[in-house]
Amino acid sequence: MPISPDTAMKIAFLTDPLSQFKTYKDTTYAMMREAARRGYALYAFGPEQLALEGGKVVASGRRLTLTGDGDDWYRLDPAQTMPLGDFDAVLQRKDPPFDMEYIYATYLLELAERQGARVYNKPAAIRNHNEKLSIAQFSQFTAPTLVTRDGARLRDFHRQQRDIILKPLDGMGGAGVFRIREDGMNLGSVIETLTANGSRTIMAQRYIPEIVEGDKRILLIGGKVVPFALARIPQAGEVRGNLAAGGVGVAQELSARDLEIAQTLAPELYQRGLLLVGLDVIGNYLTEVNVTSPTCFQEITNQKGFNVAGMMIDALESALSGN
Repeated sequence: MPISPDTAMKIAFLTDPLSQFKTYKDTTYAMMREAARRGYALYAFGPEQLALEGGKVVASGRRLTLTGDGDDWYRLDPAQTMPLGDFDAVLQRKDPPFDMEYIYATYLLELAERQGARVYNKPAAIRNHNEKLSIAQFSQFTAPTLVTRDGARLRDFHRQQRDIILKPLDGMGGAGVFRIREDGMNLGSVIETLTANGSRTIMAQRYIPEIVEGDKRILLIGGKVVPFALARIPQAGEVRGNLAAGGVGVAQELSARDLEIAQTLAPELYQRGLLLVGLDVIGNYLTEVNVTSPTCFQEITNQKGFNVAGMMIDALESALSGN
C-alpha cells in the first residue's frame, strides 16, 4: 500500500539549485532517488531560504517529486515555510565555497538542532573540519605539509621538497591547485596569487607521484567504510584528478593502506557528528577530508554494483532511530 504524504517521513535537502543537477552523476540525486524509493517525502531548499523568524529557524522549502526522467527530473509544489524541526531529517548538501555565508548557515542549522532538528552532517562538525586542514589531525597518514601565508616559508618548503603542490584552503573540484617542479618556475607568482600577497593562508604539500594512478575518493558512511574507492585519474597532462577538472573515475577495491586509513578515521569522524565523509587518498597518503557534500556515489554504484545511496539511507535511518 502506498505511504500517505501525511504520514511519510520527511527529508529536507539543503542544496544547490536543482536546475544545476547532472542527474547521471549527482550524489544528492542518488540519495533523493533512494529515499523516494523507500517512500520518504522529499523537500528541497537553498541557504538563501533559511531564516531565523519569530525565534524559530525556518526554511521556505518545496515538496519535491521525482519524475524518473533524467532531464526533466523533478516537480515542485508551492513553497511553504516550515520549522526545520518539522522534518525528520535535514541533509546538508550545499557545495563550497566555504565562505562566511556557508558559516552563517551552519550557525542557523546549529540553532535549529537545539530546537529539535536532526541535521546531517552536524553543522558544528562541518564548521570544525576544514577539508584541507583536517588532515593535520591524522598526520601519521600525510605527506610533508606546510600551512602558511608566509612566502619565505613556502619558498623554503619548496627548496626542501623540490616538487610540491600549492592550493587554497577553501577550494573544491581542484580549483586553484598548482604544481611547482624542481626548477621553481612561477613559484613566486603562484605564491603571490594564492596568498593574495601574503594576506591569505594556503597549503603546500610534497608532490605525490602516484597521482598518475588516481586521486582516490574513499567514502565513510555511518562510521563504516564503503568497500570500493573511485580513483580519479588525471588526463591530458593535468596534475588534478578531480572529475570537475576532467579526471576519469575508475572504481576499484581498497588497498591495505586505504583500509588502514579509512578504518582508523571512520569511527572517530562518525562520533564527531559526520555521517558522510569523503577521504581523498593519493598513493599511501591522506590529502583531504571532505565533509560538506562528498560525491562519487553513482560512479561506484554504476561500475561495481554496490548501492552506495542505499548504504547512506540505511545509515541515516539508523542515526534517526538512535542506533
